Amino acid sequence: MQASSGASAASRTSAVVFEDVHKYFGTFQALDGINLTVRRGERIVVFGPSGSGKSTLIRCVNGLEGFQRGRIMVGEIPVDHGLGTVPLIRRKVGMVFQQFNLFPHLSIVENCTVGLVMTRGMSEQQARERAIEFLVRVRVSDQAHKYPSELSGGQQQRVAIARALCLQPEVLLFDEPTSALDPEMVKEVLDVMEELAESGITMICVTHEMGFARAVADRMVFMDRGRILLDAVPDVIFNNPRTGRLKEFFSHVSGSA
Repeated sequence: MQASSGASAASRTSAVVFEDVHKYFGTFQALDGINLTVRRGERIVVFGPSGSGKSTLIRCVNGLEGFQRGRIMVGEIPVDHGLGTVPLIRRKVGMVFQQFNLFPHLSIVENCTVGLVMTRGMSEQQARERAIEFLVRVRVSDQAHKYPSELSGGQQQRVAIARALCLQPEVLLFDEPTSALDPEMVKEVLDVMEELAESGITMICVTHEMGFARAVADRMVFMDRGRILLDAVPDVIFNNPRTGRLKEFFSHVSGSA
């Protein structure tokens, strides 16, 4: 009975839990025994070299990728296609992608309302009011009636963030949200993400933006070859990198100092 009570208490304080997760693409092992707990309200930055499993890790959270062994929990719900829980998970977990993924034939405000109307059953008016609220929050409300092709990359990514926020997720995933942007557009997106971090939403962000990570992250998770090599607070990551692999990675990444 005590163990059950403890597990229940843990699920109430944990937003996402990975337990011995293994993921293969054919014979290639993308995730190798991942164990990680993200508490509610935490801001986690996942980083590492290309091919280390970072994007695969977060794509498993909302069922965009399956996995062969282990367990992932979002709150008290297991991520399990077989049990049909993935639609429930996607009501709790929002995601912002590298390439914006906006619908080109819809206006900016329509991009933000379509999910609310189709999956949440909101009226057009309610959806529009919420969309405008979040477009104001990410500072692109003046673009509401334009189409994605009329916006800069930075503006499109801010719209993508607003669209995710409209669904009021408990957890927000970012998959290298600035990697497709020109350098001068990166700051405007990072500024919005920093403001979101201060709001208390649980965030798991895959990024190479080390300045952002130092400023925002509660913890940083360093991955290589499908494994977590280090999970620590930013001060430890930057000031006392305890693995040679992390030192080598920093030697190739600008902005890590």
